[in-house]
Amino acid sequence: MRKPICFLLLVPALVFAAAPTIDQSLEMHTPANPQISPDSTRVAFELSKTDWEENAFETEIWIASTAAPHNPLQLTAGKKSSGSPRWSPDGSQIAFTSDRDGKRQIYLIAPAGGEARQISKSETPVTSFRWSPDGKSIAYVAPDAESKAQKGRHDKYGDFEIVKTDHTMNHLWLLPLDGKAAAVTSGQDFSVGGFSWSPDGKKIAFAAASDPAPGSSGTSDLYVVDVASRAVNHLVSTKGPDRNPIWSPDGREIAFETANGVDFWMFMNSRLAVVPAAGGAPRVLNTTFDEDPQLLAWNGRGMFFEARERTASYLYRMEMPSGAIRRVGENDGFAYSQFSLSPDGSSAAFIRSTPTAFPEVFASETGSFRPTVLTTLGDQTHGLTLATREVVSWKSKDGATIEGILMKPADFDRTKKYPLLVVIHGGPTGIDQPVIRPDRNYPTELFVTKGALILRPNYRGSAGYGEKMRSLNVRNLGVGDAWDVLSGVDYLVTQGFVDPNRLGCMGWSQGGYISAFLTTSSDRFKAISVGAGISDWSTYYVNTDITPFTRQYLKGTPWDDPEIYRKTSPITYINNAKTPTLIQHGELDKRVPIPNGYELRQGLEDRGVPVKMIVYKGFGHGIDKPKQQRAVMEHNLEWFGKYIWGE
Repeated sequence: MRKPICFLLLVPALVFAAAPTIDQSLEMHTPANPQISPDSTRVAFELSKTDWEENAFETEIWIASTAAPHNPLQLTAGKKSSGSPRWSPDGSQIAFTSDRDGKRQIYLIAPAGGEARQISKSETPVTSFRWSPDGKSIAYVAPDAESKAQKGRHDKYGDFEIVKTDHTMNHLWLLPLDGKAAAVTSGQDFSVGGFSWSPDGKKIAFAAASDPAPGSSGTSDLYVVDVASRAVNHLVSTKGPDRNPIWSPDGREIAFETANGVDFWMFMNSRLAVVPAAGGAPRVLNTTFDEDPQLLAWNGRGMFFEARERTASYLYRMEMPSGAIRRVGENDGFAYSQFSLSPDGSSAAFIRSTPTAFPEVFASETGSFRPTVLTTLGDQTHGLTLATREVVSWKSKDGATIEGILMKPADFDRTKKYPLLVVIHGGPTGIDQPVIRPDRNYPTELFVTKGALILRPNYRGSAGYGEKMRSLNVRNLGVGDAWDVLSGVDYLVTQGFVDPNRLGCMGWSQGGYISAFLTTSSDRFKAISVGAGISDWSTYYVNTDITPFTRQYLKGTPWDDPEIYRKTSPITYINNAKTPTLIQHGELDKRVPIPNGYELRQGLEDRGVPVKMIVYKGFGHGIDKPKQQRAVMEHNLEWFGKYIWGE
C-alpha cells in the first residue's frame, strides 16, 4: 500500500536559530536515482532513511507525478533497502532490486502500488539490470557462484586466497519474465561491467575488465554478445579503459567513454567515441570539451551526457553527426545530477542542489528547460538555521587559480574575527559544490553555529576545472595540494575576518592524506583530523586495492623512483610535526589500508605530538552505518572543540 510522503520536523516546533544536531543530520532523507517514466508523466526515485535499531542507512522507492499536484507516494516498504528502480518499456511495471530476503534480487511492482513480486533467483547478488526493448525479459549482471572445485578446496583446506588469482567474475544473465534465467556470458576471460541492449533486442553491448578487482578497471574493453547464439565479439580494445556502451537509435553504432589510448588516463579527460556495431575502428567525437563526460543516452535528439563545470554540473547534448555540444538549460551555477531521460529524449528527471535549497527531485522538458520540483524535502530544514555558502577564489603559490566553498554563519559580521576550519574533499578528482547537504564525517553546520567559518577548497586535481588543472598534482601530490590549502587560508586571513591563531584542518581519504601532509609539513593549524589518510606512498602502494592509482599520479614505482615517493609522503616530514592530530580509520580499509594510520600515529607519538587514533571495527574505507557515523562526527566535534574553542 502506498503512503503519502510526510516528514516529521527534525526539531521541536519552538526551537529556532539552531543548526541540525548530529543525529538530525544523519536522519535527513536524501533523494537519489530518479527515473522518468516512458511517457514522461511520472518519476520513480530512491529516498534514504535511517534505521537506528538496525544501524543501517536504507532506501525505499517513491513515485511522483510530473504534473501538479505531484503527490509523492511511497511505493516499496520492505524490511531492508529497495533501490535501482527501472520502468518497463510500456510503463506498466517498475523493476527494482532489494535484499529484503537475503541476497539482492530483482522484483516487480505496479506503479499504482501493491505487493512486489520477486522474479530472479540468482545464487549471488544481482549488481545491475536492464529491461529488454520489448519488455519481455531482463538482462542482469551477477558474480559467479562458487564452483565445485572451490567448494572442495574450502572443505579440504579451509579459507585461503591466492592473491591476484582468486577472482569471482561477473557475468551477464538473461531472465525471461515467464521463464528461468540463463547465462549469456561465462568463463574467466573477462568480468562484465556496464551494458546496454541493442534497439532490436538481439544483442547486448557490454564493458568488461580482465577481472573484477578495482585495480583492474583500466583494462576495461568493449564487447558485443548475440543473445540467441551467445557468440561474443571483442569490439574495442585500446590502452586505458573503454566503458559505458550506448547504442545509436538505428543500432548501427555504439557510443562509449574512452581514455583514447592515453597511458596516464586517471587525471586526463575521457572522450566520447563511436564504433560500428559490427566492428571497425573507433571514431573519437568532440575533442574540445574540457572535462569528463558521463554518457547517458543516444536518441533522435542527439547524444546526452552530464559533466561538471567548475562548482556546477549540468546536462549536455551533443548534436549528431556534427559533434557540436550544447548545454541543456541555463548556466545558473547549480548542481544538476543523476539524470534519466525519456526514450525520445524529450524529458528528463534529475536531482538539483543549490546554495539555498536542499536537494530535490525535478523534472523538465529538455527542449525548453524549465525544472519543476516534485518533492518537498527542504521541509526538513524548516526551523533550522543553516550556514550560507559562496564560491571564493585565490591564487596558489605557483599562480594557479583555486576555488573553494566558504561556509559562513547566517549572521556573519565581517568586522569580527572567526576561527577557520578547512574541510578537504576526497578524490583527488572529487569536488565541493556550494550546496546544502546533510553532514557526514564532519559536523560543519555545528562548527558554524559555534562561530567558525568553513573553507572547502577545490585543490588542484579536482574535477570541473579541465584537464590541465586536474593534472597539476601529478608528481606533486601533497606538495601542491598544501600550497592550495595554505594559500586559501592566507587569502581569507587577509580579508580581515579570520583569526589566524584558531585554524583547523580535516579531511577523509585524499582529504585525509592532504591533512596528514599538513600535519607533518606545517605548523599553521591548532588541530588536524586525518580520516583514512595516506601517510606513506610506499606503504600505500603495496597494500591498496588500486595500486595503479599511485603509478599513474607519481609516474613510477617505489623501486624505480624512490625520491618522488619520499617527497610526497607525509611521514617523510614527521620530525617537523607539531600539530595535535586525530586519526580515524576503518579496520578493514582496502583502499587506504590501516597501516597508514598506524604509521602516522606512531611517528607523532615518538615526536611527542598529541595524537589520538580511533579504529572503527568492521569497516572499510567508508564508515557507512549511522551509529558509527555519529561516532566519527562526535569525535571530530570533541577534538576541535578542545583545540579551537578550549573546551
